Amino acid sequence: MTNTEMLNKAFTESGVTITFLANKLGCTRNRIYAILSGSEIKLSEITAICDALHISKKDRDTIFFAN
Repeated sequence: MTNTEMLNKAFTESGVTITFLANKLGCTRNRIYAILSGSEIKLSEITAICDALHISKKDRDTIFFAN
């Protein structure tokens, strides 16, 4: 279950735009909004998001894999 609060904070602090992130993931802007809202997410998307937002492995685990 995604910690959307932490994900949205990381997104905001990164300065990255929705359009940039969508291009990085090869998806639509609507898909990014869905991810930021807590939609189910693929491992490949998690990897691309962490790369684009410079999320550490520790924070990645907290955001995407903590219960």
